[in-house]
Order: sequence, then C-alpha cells, then structure tokens
Amino acid sequence: MTDTLDSAPAAAAGTPASVASVICAPRGATRTAKSWGAEAAKRMLMNNLDPEVAERPDDLVVYGGTGRAARSWAAYEAIVRTLDELEPDETLLVQSGKPVGVFRTHEWAPRVLIANSNLVGDWATWPEFRRLEDLGLTMYGQMTAGSWIYIGTQGILQGTYETFAAVARSLGRTSTGSATGSTIPADDLRGTLTLTAGCGGMGGAQPLAVTMNGGAVLIVDVDRTRLDRRVAHGYLDEVADDLDAAVARVTAARDAGEALSVGVEGNAAEIFPELLARGIRIDIVTDQTSAHDPLSYLPIGTAVADWQADAARDPEDFTRRARESMAAHVRAMVGFQDAGAAVFDYGNSIRREAELGGYDRAFSFPGFVPAYIRPLFAEGKGPFRWVALSGDPEDIAKTDRAVAELFPEDAALHRWLQKAGEQVHFEGLPARICWLGYQERHLAGLRFNEMVASGELSGPVVIGRDHLDAGSVASPYRETESMADGSDAIADWPLLNALLNTASGASWVSIHHGGGVGIGRSIHAGQVCVADGTALAAEKLARVLVNDPGTGVMRHVDAGYDRAREVAAERGLTVPMW
Repeated sequence: MTDTLDSAPAAAAGTPASVASVICAPRGATRTAKSWGAEAAKRMLMNNLDPEVAERPDDLVVYGGTGRAARSWAAYEAIVRTLDELEPDETLLVQSGKPVGVFRTHEWAPRVLIANSNLVGDWATWPEFRRLEDLGLTMYGQMTAGSWIYIGTQGILQGTYETFAAVARSLGRTSTGSATGSTIPADDLRGTLTLTAGCGGMGGAQPLAVTMNGGAVLIVDVDRTRLDRRVAHGYLDEVADDLDAAVARVTAARDAGEALSVGVEGNAAEIFPELLARGIRIDIVTDQTSAHDPLSYLPIGTAVADWQADAARDPEDFTRRARESMAAHVRAMVGFQDAGAAVFDYGNSIRREAELGGYDRAFSFPGFVPAYIRPLFAEGKGPFRWVALSGDPEDIAKTDRAVAELFPEDAALHRWLQKAGEQVHFEGLPARICWLGYQERHLAGLRFNEMVASGELSGPVVIGRDHLDAGSVASPYRETESMADGSDAIADWPLLNALLNTASGASWVSIHHGGGVGIGRSIHAGQVCVADGTALAAEKLARVLVNDPGTGVMRHVDAGYDRAREVAAERGLTVPMW
C-alpha cells in the first residue's frame, strides 16, 4: 500500500542506515547455514530488505507504511548470525522482529517460529501499540514483511488480477464487441475505466492487474516517487503531469477499448471528489492507500515533506485530520456507487476509518472478499508463491512450465502464467505467484522438489503464501467479512492453522496481529516451506501443502458454505461434525 511516511521510526535505529543499501540475499546452491531451512529463512529476510524489494529498506520498512522485517538493525544482525549457527534440530523464536531464544526441537520442527504485533484485546489499540513500539518492545510486521516471504509488488498481483477478473464478470456485460469491433470475453475489462489510489508496494499491483484484464485505470498517489518506481518496474504505464491530462489519456483509452494505466500525483481525498463533481464516467472504484494506519494516510492540507514531522508532533490531531480526509475520500466512493459504478473496499480498513471520521455511509459498499473472492476461498484456493534461491530467472521459467503441465485443464491459470511471464518484473530474488487450491499445491511443491533433486533447477525453492488466504486469517474487514454464520471475528482459525503447519513440518511459521487492516482488526498466520531436493523435504511438502489450504476448506465447511462441503466430500477432507 502507499501513502507512507518517508522517515525512519526511532526504533529502527542501531546500525547506520547506509548498511541497508547493500543488503542483497545470497544466490546459488551453496549455503552458509547448517540447513536449508535456516539458509532459506536468512535469504528471505535479506530479500525483504533488498532495495529492489523494500519500500524503505534503510528504515527496515518493507511495505504497508510501517511493516518491518526486523525490529532494529541490532535485531536483524542477531537473526542473521543465529540462523547461520542454528543446528538442524533447533528452532529460533522471534518476538516482533527480535530473536529471543533458540531451543532444541527436531528436524521436522520449523527452524523459525515468529509472532508479530500481538496484543491482548483491551490493549489492542494504535496508541498503546505505538507506546510499546516507542519503548522498543514490539514492531508492526504487516503480513509478509515480518514473516520474510514478501516478493515485491508481484506478491499481491495475482490476487488483484483475480479480483478484477471477477469484477469484470460481475458487470454482466454481453459480448457485443468493443469500439474496435472485437468480441469482449465476460472476464475482460475492455471498455471500462477504473479509479483507484495507492501505488506503493501493495497498491502498485493495481494498475497492472487492470491492464492485464484489458481495462484502463487512473491511479492516484500523494508521492510521485511511488508512481515513478512502478513505471520503472513495469507495473504502471505512465505518469501524467496533471489531472486534466490524466483524465484525457484514460478516457480516450477506455473509449478505444485499450488497456492503459496512468498515474497522477495528488491526494485521493481531493481528487476523488473532484472527479465525481466533474461527472467523469467511472466504471469501477476502489482504493489501496495505507488507510489501516491513520499516521500513514496523508490528510488534506499537509505536504508530503511535512508528513513525518506533523505525525510525530501530534499523533492524535494527525489521526483526526487523516480520518476526516478518509471520510471525504469514501464519501466520493459512495457517490460513484450511487452513480452506477462498481465500488469495493480492497481490504485496508478505509471504511472503518472514514466512519470514525464522521461519515455514516462508509459501509455502503462491500469488501472485495465477500463481493468477489469468497467462492475461491470455499475451495481452498489462494496464493501459492515460490522463490528461486538460486537467483536464476530460468528456474522460475522452468517452474512456470511445470505448473502449467500439472494442471493442463486450468485455462485461467495458463493465461495468468503466460501474462506473468511476459509482463512481471522480478524484484530481488526471482519469484512467482499463482492461485492453487486444496489438493493442488502439494503437487507443485513435490514437482519442484524433484526438479531440485535432479539438478533441473539450479538451487532450492522457497514456497509460501500471502495471508490473503482461505483458512489462516480472522479479519472482519477483509478475509472474513460477512461470513455466512456470523463468525467474522473468531480468531481460533488462524491459530489452528499455525499450529497445524508447525505440526506438519513447515520451515517457518508466523502469527501476526494487524496486517493490512490495522491494530485490533485481524489475527493471521503464515507458513513457508523449502524444497531442497531431499526426501525429508518431500515428506514435509506433502503434508504442509495439503493441510494448509485444507484449513480453508474446513473453515468454510464449518461456516456452512455448500461449495466447501462439496470440495471436502470430493477430495477426502474429514470434518467430524458435518
């Protein structure tokens, strides 16, 4: 997400900031740690802080405004040192970015167990979190920042791509053809214009996701450098000099049925109302600013250069003004919906923040999960991401082909892999993501392990996922919004997911609080496995990559979703009381 503070929080101090500029994960098949589980964790931690990957590596911030990979430079160095020394039957415990203990376990146990930002209920507020953070006692781990499996903007790209494909299908357009006379498939956005905001590490996936689906998109960001970075990395086509030029470019592209993404510098809380007042025809509206943290959303009237100082000087007043601006932002989004646009929250808590800012219609539009993604979750489908520890892009090309061969009938997957191979710019270690479901992910994991063992790949592969997942999140404003049985806020499910992945042999497991929706609003769990070509890795992969998405099916069976019950019956999942 974007709209982030540009300066380092005090707690990130320790080693001089210039050290971060040279962090780059080792490549190749030679390790310095005593196991590939520990080596992979070290490389992925370092990859999170590669300047190609992280939004503000000098501050240890990976993405999301304040999502860090480690609590301080001293903690980072201690983690790296400990991972190199870790025995194959030992486990490192990391408490909110700080290594706190090493214990003897066994080779099936995770090499690292991570807990980030977790606070007891009554204390789970931003002011209390910041007080504890200022004391050096915790950090915000976001989702994949603090669990060391961030892969740059690509990490959320397919989920965003799948969402916009679902949006296209929901529009109910007939295939009557575009302005150019060609037929428009039901899941194509040709002839539509999307308006959104936030072009940082997460939100920066939006423009490419829209153009991959054939649409035109205008994206707003307060920070020109964010827009320029997305252009450099191939996620955004161009940046306009002003709003008039931007509108002219995207409306012309829409009318011609062309795919085009244009960025414009400005505050969404001002630009969205301006576009609504002008009567510009917008078909789809969403947002991925860092609204989950009011200090990471720039209020109207505050310059980017003054952002960090203003927030630090009076956090309460800054929060009040940020929420008032979010109220204006969301009021305009509701206005577009009233005018006929498809409008949805993309999981950043902006509706709740706008409500706190005084706007009583903030929840007039839905979140993207209940609106578009939940049917996939009921099948255990979700993000399956992998990283070539060799650093060789050809390893990703080979694994892309392997995945396509494993699932020859999945036309949507094939289309995605082709588009990703042609259009995705690697950031840091080469990586890929696709969405696979229950009883599918382990097939890919085992195939990768065989390719490592045979030498077809030039090094081990890390396999993980984002926390935009079917069974590992309790997030009432995002993944678990509007559950059929009303269980939106039940947090037992992600805890069970983490426990099961630990028991199943994941290489590292994490439990987080807050994520992309903010303190007090979610509990989520992550897992990562390593395919190093060994028989032990194959056994672990066969369990983790079945059990992990299986918790998503289980969770949706329990909530009463018919499709989840069908999948459980078809694929042999035991749910005792169903």
